[in-house]
Amino acid sequence: MGAGSMGTMLGARLTAAGFAVELADVNREHVEALNAHGASVVGTVTWEVPVRAITPEKMDGTYDLVFLLVKQTHNEAAFAHIAPHLQPRGIVCTLQNGIPEPAVAAAFDADRTLGCAVTWAATYLSPGRVEATSAPEQWHAALGTLDGEVVEAATRVQAILSTMCPTQLVGNMTGIRWSKLLVNTSFSGMSTALGCSFGEILDDATALKAAQYIARECIRVAEAQGVEMAELSPGLYFPALMDFHSEKERLATSGIYRQLWGSARSGKASMLQDVENGRRTEIDFINGVVSEIGRQYRVPTPVNDTVVHIVKEIEADRLMAGMQNLDHFCAL
Repeated sequence: MGAGSMGTMLGARLTAAGFAVELADVNREHVEALNAHGASVVGTVTWEVPVRAITPEKMDGTYDLVFLLVKQTHNEAAFAHIAPHLQPRGIVCTLQNGIPEPAVAAAFDADRTLGCAVTWAATYLSPGRVEATSAPEQWHAALGTLDGEVVEAATRVQAILSTMCPTQLVGNMTGIRWSKLLVNTSFSGMSTALGCSFGEILDDATALKAAQYIARECIRVAEAQGVEMAELSPGLYFPALMDFHSEKERLATSGIYRQLWGSARSGKASMLQDVENGRRTEIDFINGVVSEIGRQYRVPTPVNDTVVHIVKEIEADRLMAGMQNLDHFCAL
C-alpha cells in the first residue's frame, strides 16, 4: 500500500521472487504504466519486472500481509482501505518514515503490527519508472514487534523481506526507529529545505554542519526519553559516531556522513519530490517529531525547528526550496 519509489522497488523484487503481490497506489498514471509495461528500476540496479498494480478502491478479497509505505499524511485513507481486506490474522508491516508504529497499532492492534526500517533509497522518475539511488550492498532491513517479542508472524515476514535485502529481527524497534529518524531528519530534512541532492549537502560546509546539528539534536531527544538508539547495520551506532561537544569533535564526525550518503549522492528526499509536485510533505512526522518530543522533554531543537519552519514556508509558497535557505542557518 503506497507504491511510490520505495514501494515499487519492493513490489518488483517480491514479484520477481515468486510472491503474489499487488501494488496499490493512488497515482493512476503510475498504476496504468506498471500494468502496461511493468516496473522499471534503474540506477544502482536494473530491473524490468511485470507486476500487478491497482488503485486502492480496486482492492478485492483479503490479504495476509500488507506492507505500508504511504506517507503518514495519508494514513487515515490508507487504513480505511486496508481494514476491510485484512485477514483476521493478517499483519500490517509499516516501512514508513518517522515513528509510525503507534498509529498502525491503534488502527489494527499491536499484535497485528510490525515495524520495519530499511536502508534502500529510491527516487520516482516517471509513471512506472523509479531510480534506485543507494548501492545494493548497503541495503538492510530491521524488523520487529512493538514489545520486542519474536513471534511467528515476524519470522514469516523476515523470510519474505530477505528476498529484497538482508533482514534482521530486532528486539529494540523503537531504538531502530530513532536511528532511522536521525537519517531522515538530517539529510532528508535538509534536502527538502534546500531543494538539493544528498551530494550537495555533503559538498557544502554549512549544509553539512546543519545536518550534523540535526543529528545531535535527535540523539539528545532520544536520550531524554530513555530510548537506546540501535545500530541500523553492524557498526552504525550513531550516538558514538555522530554526537559531539565541541567544534573539533563535530569536524571529526564528518567522515560517517560521507560513508553513509556517498553512494547516494544523486538521491533527493521524497519530501522534496512532494514539494516539486505540489503535495504536502511529511515534515511534521520527521523533523517535527524531534521538535515536538524535544519540547516535551525540554531538550532544545533549534535546527530541527528551523527545517520545519522552512519546509512549511515552502509549502505555503512563502519560500522557494533552494540553497539560499542556508541563510536561515547562519547562527550555527
